[in-house]
Amino acid sequence: MSQSTTVREDAGTPEPEAPPTIKGGLDRFFEITGRGSTFGREIRGGIVTFVTMAYIVILNPLIIGNAPDVTGHVLDPAQVGAATGLTAGLMTIVFGIVARLPFAIAAGLGINSFLAVSVVGNVTWQEAMGLVVINGVIIVLLGATGARTAIFRAVPKALKAAITVGIGLFIAFIGFVDSGFVNRTPAGPPVQLGDAGSITSVPTAIFLLGVVLIGILVARKVPGGILIGIVATTIVAIIAQSILKLGPSFEDPNGWHMTIPELPTQIFTVPDFGLVGQFDLFGAFERIGALSATMLVFTLVFTNFFDAMGTMTGLAKNAGVAHKDGTFPRLRSAFIVEGTGAIVGGMTSTSSNTVFVDSASGIGEGARTGLASVVTGLLFFASTFLTPLTLVVPIEVGSAALVVVGAMMMAQVREIDFRKFSIALPAFLTIVTMPLTYSIANGIGVGFITWALINAASGRGRKVHWLLWVVAAGFALYFVRGPIESIIAAAG
Repeated sequence: MSQSTTVREDAGTPEPEAPPTIKGGLDRFFEITGRGSTFGREIRGGIVTFVTMAYIVILNPLIIGNAPDVTGHVLDPAQVGAATGLTAGLMTIVFGIVARLPFAIAAGLGINSFLAVSVVGNVTWQEAMGLVVINGVIIVLLGATGARTAIFRAVPKALKAAITVGIGLFIAFIGFVDSGFVNRTPAGPPVQLGDAGSITSVPTAIFLLGVVLIGILVARKVPGGILIGIVATTIVAIIAQSILKLGPSFEDPNGWHMTIPELPTQIFTVPDFGLVGQFDLFGAFERIGALSATMLVFTLVFTNFFDAMGTMTGLAKNAGVAHKDGTFPRLRSAFIVEGTGAIVGGMTSTSSNTVFVDSASGIGEGARTGLASVVTGLLFFASTFLTPLTLVVPIEVGSAALVVVGAMMMAQVREIDFRKFSIALPAFLTIVTMPLTYSIANGIGVGFITWALINAASGRGRKVHWLLWVVAAGFALYFVRGPIESIIAAAG
């Protein structure tokens, strides 16, 4: 028979099987049950990831929407915000469907800052976004040809574990800084606790409340613990704001660091997507010359390539979907989609879009599949119309979730054999360089170079994969790109 049947125990006649349900089809497609998850966990995880990283819709316009380019032109912040939500929504959904992993994609903070500070002083914004598109095309080609996968496989297991631990410390440090728990000092040590070594602000106190509350809920294995903690702490923040009427931190040192938690007076806004398509692919090469433009592309590729590789390594391990060698399902597809995020980000003038380390918060909530990414992406789409609602959750509350998840990721440290110093030093430098330089790529580069040199000098050079030598040499060039760019500029 062409149609499958089942036989009832109380009758000898077969009856047709029930047609597949939509829920069953989603389960098979995303492998929800196979990865030990549930629909509820995926939805909650997707919501938590969005809530934790929704700040990018506000922060990206602040970074690239206020920086004049070489002609004095400034991107419209409202347009940047709308395009940021649109691009993040599109790419996160595509990633969830194609790679089927719980990783969200949005405008990368490192690259957008690099564009605003170091690039647009010499080129226009359209030309800068053209360089971002070229960077994305190169990354897609590296992913499609398998070169990116080969480099990924060449990384030793201990370094992959160190990358995960380093990212855990990095996102915790981000949480500490964004909440005001850790601050710069006017003089003396680079950082300090709060203000002059003391917690003086209510927002920072609410952050600490969030860390404790979310930590308790997670420790007690309460379903939805991270999301519940975020909602509860946000309510506390709204109540505190209604009483104290605090302002932003740039006006009041004891104020909120980004968004002020107040109930919005309106819910819906009409987004302006006027920046979509505003890029000039080769204009930078004509304006500043081929060598200078090539160095900028080189910097973008290295930062984009290894930040994303390190982030996906850590997230896959944290989600429990990584294989023993550190790879994970649909590796090449994930690399290609992530590279496409850079292309689309350039085309929408939002900067390169890449996998966000904040996805760890949704994974901590239980997300294991691409369904969570689809949920996050849909919420990003909605955010373009519901901008006032994205301002309700303060960054201090999202920071609390990042600290808790950072603690979760520290568990990978057990995979590093610190008894062997040839392993211990590269792993240690990888871990500490990420938070101390505020860069995942820097941590990876220092780890690669140290691993290659120490093993070679210890008579174990043959155990270092040749690709690791190539990448280590590339990182050495990357770390001295400043003087090289100065020499090129002087020669020009």
